[in-house]
Amino acid sequence: MEAAPSRSRRRLVGQPLLYAISVFASLGVFLFGYDQGVMSGVITGPHFRKFFNNPGPIEVGTMVAVLEIGAFVTSVAAGRVGDLLGRRGTLFIGAVVFAVGGAVQTFTPGFWFMVVGRIIAGFGVGLLSTIVPIYQSEISPPDHRGALACMEFTGNIFGYASSVWIDYFCSFLDSDLSWRIPLFIQCLIGAILGIGSLTMPESPRWLIDTDKDAEGLQVLVDLHGGNPNDEIANAEFQEIKERVMSERESGEARSYAVMWKKYKRRVLLAMSSQAFAQLNGINVISYYAPRVFEEAGWIGRDAILMTGINAIIYILSTLPPWYLVDRLGRRPILLSGAVVMAIALGLTGWWMYIDVPETPRAVVVCVIIFNAAFGYSWGPIPWLFPPEIMPLTIRAKGVSLSTATNWAFNFLVGEITPFLQEHIEWRLYPMHGFFCVCSFVVVYFLYPETRNVPLEEMDAVFGEEELEERLEDEESERASLVSRRSSRSRRSGIARAKRGSQGPGVLSRLLGRTDGGSYEPIHDGDE
Repeated sequence: MEAAPSRSRRRLVGQPLLYAISVFASLGVFLFGYDQGVMSGVITGPHFRKFFNNPGPIEVGTMVAVLEIGAFVTSVAAGRVGDLLGRRGTLFIGAVVFAVGGAVQTFTPGFWFMVVGRIIAGFGVGLLSTIVPIYQSEISPPDHRGALACMEFTGNIFGYASSVWIDYFCSFLDSDLSWRIPLFIQCLIGAILGIGSLTMPESPRWLIDTDKDAEGLQVLVDLHGGNPNDEIANAEFQEIKERVMSERESGEARSYAVMWKKYKRRVLLAMSSQAFAQLNGINVISYYAPRVFEEAGWIGRDAILMTGINAIIYILSTLPPWYLVDRLGRRPILLSGAVVMAIALGLTGWWMYIDVPETPRAVVVCVIIFNAAFGYSWGPIPWLFPPEIMPLTIRAKGVSLSTATNWAFNFLVGEITPFLQEHIEWRLYPMHGFFCVCSFVVVYFLYPETRNVPLEEMDAVFGEEELEERLEDEESERASLVSRRSSRSRRSGIARAKRGSQGPGVLSRLLGRTDGGSYEPIHDGDE
């Protein structure tokens, strides 16, 4: 059935709609940012520790990190859920599950109920942390995609900062409400996200991929201003549809096995970005900042206060990428962030080692610099990069693996940090600084630049179109002379038809990119 858009009936269209969707979807990442911060505060409170009979480092680590087990499980499953139910449906389910988990934590009668509540909340976090970046990338135009993803990450850190200050003010309550109220607030936010997600438009790329062409085109028209005759909206629809049909005609399967075989380089790069985001040490600070400051000499409520001040600067550090990511690019931001983070972590360990009167203030400065560098670089980009580089057919599955990697390493760091803080003390921080150096090396030699590249033209970044032609030529050499000539002629005709006589994509031509973009191909070495 031919798609037939009508003039939009939405009150918001164009950029106001795009930014409204982005801000509201960011509640999904606000929630797991909030969770990180809320636990860092409540576990140090006297009423929390008394209620749980002064838990040791292993018990504290388990309560904090067990959420990542649930998040890991559903982030793996989110790829299939997102393909079956759509991006909006997955967002709704994730929000509801998170709210239920938050309720169990709030009204917990003991340690094991808290653990169960954390796991349930983790199920919701896994769905949200996978589907929100996918949804964000699929509704965003190429020249705004990075900025909108960075705004989304700011929502995550705003959630973290909000929870830290809520912890601080609730710490003045002389009862169990000092930790139950902060936990209950996440239930309310989850409920708001769940209800609001029902009013959001579905991803146009998922709609077109599931043959809901009219709905998909209508969403594109709404995002481009509401005019059904808008050339950019119709060109984007055509390019997405052509890509979908090309993949179907090629018979490309959508299983994890095929994804791993054909796109192994992309999957490994996506997974590595999320692994380094955790190994670079952020959750040593996000989950255990008050403990870090206590190690440095700030005691009790003062440690939470220092965490709150750090959180404000953390938020501010996420703002420059809004402007820089689509102008400077992804690689320079990651590389510069890794350098500053490595230096800050090394100095944090050094000040703790020498333990002089200036150590408390110096550690605060080093931690703030580290957090700011992370918020500017390795915070937002690993959530932007995976959905950018994955093709539509396996985007949800590919991003689910990269997000699962995040939660696996998140659990590892969250679980062992209290133990390492007790046993290797100051050495913990230069250890994570070493991983920052490793991330610099990996990005410098392996990561391509994806700035301003349309999602449907990402194959050119990895040189897959050229690689396909080379494989076809090698196959033809093994055929007979007659077969080689006929098959080569037939394939060349198909290739020219698909590429439009070797020109750029429809959308690139309309946007004035006559060369198809300024990116250079990087060949997958596994094919």
